[in-house]
Amino acid sequence: MTSIVVACLVGLAVVTLLAVWLVSVYNRLVRMRNQVDASGSQIDVQLKRRHDLIPNLVEAVKGYAAHERGTLEAVVIARGAAMAHSGGDAGQADAEGALSRALGRLIALGEAYPQLRANENFAALQAELATTEDKIAYSRQFVTYAVQQYNTAIESFPANLIAGVFGFHRRELFAAVGSERGPVEVSF
Repeated sequence: MTSIVVACLVGLAVVTLLAVWLVSVYNRLVRMRNQVDASGSQIDVQLKRRHDLIPNLVEAVKGYAAHERGTLEAVVIARGAAMAHSGGDAGQADAEGALSRALGRLIALGEAYPQLRANENFAALQAELATTEDKIAYSRQFVTYAVQQYNTAIESFPANLIAGVFGFHRRELFAAVGSERGPVEVSF
């Protein structure tokens, strides 16, 4: 009789430990998945900030470089396209790349027009835009790190068994596409 009780207690202990382990692994995967989602949202926050800064920068440039209308229009058009593709759809990376190239041409106007470079509004907006671009780059790095950690966790044994049962799926790493891989071309 005593051996049956001991066997039942041991069995109960094993089942309890297994249940605790299962809950622990599941909760860790949920935390990691949520971290990936949150870090992806940070990119959207920074892209929105960049989109909000652009009209102010364009206005600051207009007074000094009115004959550079093509550059200003290219920035406005690229901003509109990037905003239309917000939310992570397929064209977002291409649209943001086009916007980055157009912004490069706009910022280069500051080199061509010393009086523009001396303008406090232009200088402040240019600094804000540079800071935002740095934050976007950092956010992309963080997303890549979070996705790599998450993918490793859901593919590693034995957590992969739990991930498969509960529908945790692999996420794609952030990758530069097309012209984003090459050097930035600035031309007027």
